[in-house]
Amino acid sequence: MTTVSFALTGVDGLDNILAGGLSRGRVFLLEGSPGTGKTTIATQFLNEGAASGERCLYITLSETEDEMREGARSHSWDLDGIEIFELIPPENLLDEEQQQSLLYSSDLELGETTRRIFEAFDRVKPDRVVLDSLSEIRLLAQSSLRYRRQILALKHFFSTQKATVLMLDDLTADTADKTVHSVAHGVVRLEELSPNYGSERRRLRIIKYRGRRFRGGYHDFVIETGGVRVFPRLVSAEHKTDFSRDILTSENAELDALLGGGVERGSSILVLGPAGTGKSLLTLIFAVAAISGGERAAMFVFDEEIGLLFNRAKSLGIDMQALVDNGSLIVEQVDAAELSPGEFSQRVRTCVEQHAVRTVIVDSLNGYRAAMPEENGLILHMHELLQYLNRQGATTFLTVAQHGLVGDMKAPVDVTYLADTVILLRYFEALGRVRRAISIIKKRTGVHEDTIREYRIGSYGIRLGEPLASFQGVLRGVPTFIGGDNSSALLEDERR
Repeated sequence: MTTVSFALTGVDGLDNILAGGLSRGRVFLLEGSPGTGKTTIATQFLNEGAASGERCLYITLSETEDEMREGARSHSWDLDGIEIFELIPPENLLDEEQQQSLLYSSDLELGETTRRIFEAFDRVKPDRVVLDSLSEIRLLAQSSLRYRRQILALKHFFSTQKATVLMLDDLTADTADKTVHSVAHGVVRLEELSPNYGSERRRLRIIKYRGRRFRGGYHDFVIETGGVRVFPRLVSAEHKTDFSRDILTSENAELDALLGGGVERGSSILVLGPAGTGKSLLTLIFAVAAISGGERAAMFVFDEEIGLLFNRAKSLGIDMQALVDNGSLIVEQVDAAELSPGEFSQRVRTCVEQHAVRTVIVDSLNGYRAAMPEENGLILHMHELLQYLNRQGATTFLTVAQHGLVGDMKAPVDVTYLADTVILLRYFEALGRVRRAISIIKKRTGVHEDTIREYRIGSYGIRLGEPLASFQGVLRGVPTFIGGDNSSALLEDERR
């Protein structure tokens, strides 16, 4: 049985999607509109080969060598070990007096171009080749039949030389022409999306790879200083681990009692409520409790400026800066307008896999939704991310700010069915004051109280009162007094 060897692309994340890299001795197509990152990926592919001691050749029909080197310098690359062959039309083909009258000039140009490509190959004898770009050859060929024959001739020549070839196509000539798709061993498509607001989003997809089970679907990627970085689509089923499903408590006896003892390790908790009800504080209480037990926690903040969050938490008795300084808490500010869903998932994975984080807070899904092109995208991404975290034994807290303050409120997206536990926070008016109520709507992993309790927030954190048995309609925001003691022991404690 013949063992197939692979040429690593040198692109972070791409080899994972390609199930090992590019099969050696084969011809691959990298296509995409101008600006999607083809030249950057191709240069990384050759840099990886040069670093491994392979001979590398870059044949450019569209850019000059000076432009190539200037682009490489922007990524701090020197292109050492890469032969750049700048293929420009012969001078006699540019001279009008030398133009042929009985033969089409395109016949001579195409033949001359092919001959010079072969000569450059014979001179360098490379292990890796980049041909940039096929659009120029398509224009010279002028017909689909001649173009196909030319591509087949190039493929046959390269295959006999056992070179791994990456051909680039900028899709400027004929986007519907699939000639190279049928000839190439594999096809990678790059795309760029331009949202109404925020930076452009880039993604790639493996359209074809003969004889290989690649990772299908779209994968987000970014172009940054140092090259392209790809974020493979998260598939939760690939990340099963064994862990102990013990109970994570908040170290707040009243809150733990409401939750039936706490929340289970490897579960997800959704905290719903209008703005200002204390959703972030509630999740932080669990994070601090986990840290006090010797674990690490991570918090991804979409909606609030980190400095303001730190100051607010400190006034409530939580010194987040101290926790960050000692390495037990990771806090990341997330800009939804600049971050793709794939990159966010990768950041979460890095915290879990490299920093051993076991408590994750996403605050909030309202901001995360802004990074999604549509609601279905949010549901699918959150499903995979929550399943992944659950299978890693991480406890995940999600917050969602509902529209409105009192009365009939709605969430911007319904993810309650994804969460294992749902905590509902509410404002309600009673006895001339605006108060807060908390209740557990759902808990898959055990029993919980079905009462509605008033709670207050102060320098002591969160304090829960007795069940609001004297009121009806608390969750609607305007309760009705139905008798009994209308005072709250919580308020009495506060007066003392």
